[in-house]
Amino acid sequence: MKKRFTWSKALIYIVLSVAAVISLLPLYWVFSTSLQLSSYQDEELDRPTSYVNANPPKMYPIGITEYVEHWKKANDAKKAGDIKEEAYHRDIMDQIIADTFSSFKALFQQNKMGLWFLNSLYIGIVVTIGILLLDSMAGYVLAKKRFPGRNFIFWLIISTMMIPSQVTLVPMFIMVRDLNLMDTHWALILPDLSMVFGVFLMRQFMLSIPDELIEAAKIDGASEWKTYWKIVIPLAKPGLAALGIFTFMNVWNSFLWPIIVLNNSDLFTLPVGLKTLQDANLADFKLLMSGAAIAAIPMIIVFILFQRHFVKGLTLGGVKE
Repeated sequence: MKKRFTWSKALIYIVLSVAAVISLLPLYWVFSTSLQLSSYQDEELDRPTSYVNANPPKMYPIGITEYVEHWKKANDAKKAGDIKEEAYHRDIMDQIIADTFSSFKALFQQNKMGLWFLNSLYIGIVVTIGILLLDSMAGYVLAKKRFPGRNFIFWLIISTMMIPSQVTLVPMFIMVRDLNLMDTHWALILPDLSMVFGVFLMRQFMLSIPDELIEAAKIDGASEWKTYWKIVIPLAKPGLAALGIFTFMNVWNSFLWPIIVLNNSDLFTLPVGLKTLQDANLADFKLLMSGAAIAAIPMIIVFILFQRHFVKGLTLGGVKE
């Protein structure tokens, strides 16, 4: 039994590892392409050819191996006292570094990548904080307050999840236009300050908080706000972390609504800016992949920092009332 269990567990780890590698392969390809050298001399065609379009494709940045090779030759020349040879290889190393990161340099010098990045970052942070506050309040009320029609209101809120987001685009556009919010960041922030899924997640998570803790806080004279802020919020951190990751990812990757309400390029978010970048540089795959790599970095950082709370929030949220 023990041997069979060990082999079955090993098989599960192998399958999950293979699935993880397959799922991460596109992300690896994005970063690999963004760091690829621009071109090499094709002897058959007798002209420079892009490494990005090489056939067969290069599975890793060629510049890494070339840099290491010239670094070794430079060190050997230094030991031999050949200053001219060492300087030659050092110069090639500098060229490799410049070529490898040329697309990133072009993104920030020739485009508004830095501004688009900051726009997405600040909108994502503001919306995430707003949703965490409002949805946690709504979840707390629906989970811990007893009042007539509570379950009806909850299911009424949940039923709106069945409405496709495309159906609400026109009414929301009309509202934003009538409020004179077109071509402003408020058009992106205000409509996203509440999320039905967030209300559902926080309500389900807060059902697991013992009522005795809230009653004890009231007996000690804590106000409603103090009970919520000092008792409920600290216990709901795993759920808030999961909701925060979902929200930030959703806002960061949002494309359709921003491209509808924004016309000023200085106000573009990163996905909209990358779309204009793609239209202007359709054949420059290295430049496009570099932009995609920059867009993916914040998502990776957020998930790494909060993955423990994220997993815990998903596993502890399923509580029956």
